[in-house]
Amino acid sequence: QVQLVESGGGLVQAGGSLRLSCAASGRIFSTDGMGWYRQPPGKQPELVAGFTSGGYTNYADSVKGRFTISRDNAKITVYLQMNSLKPEDTAVYYCSAFVRGYRYWGQGTQVTVSS
Repeated sequence: QVQLVESGGGLVQAGGSLRLSCAASGRIFSTDGMGWYRQPPGKQPELVAGFTSGGYTNYADSVKGRFTISRDNAKITVYLQMNSLKPEDTAVYYCSAFVRGYRYWGQGTQVTVSS
């Protein structure tokens, strides 16, 4: 089993910044894939940014240049630094890990960007 606990969401004005954290525990290794998804109101979930099991990063086109994903391998924690936030970034953000063929999800954290 793998547990993912997110923190760092909140309300911010457009142009502001937030930093999300996701701490993983259980049977997970620093080499496992981890990342962030989000689900805007009334829309389908989408990948925001992630690390593959090979250590590569990928980003949604809509966040490139504004968001940065990073990782502390010793703590098995991933971070999402979000800068220049826009109202369209408003969503529930979920941490996800792909471990031995199974995808795990955190409980989600709300990010609201006001205009």
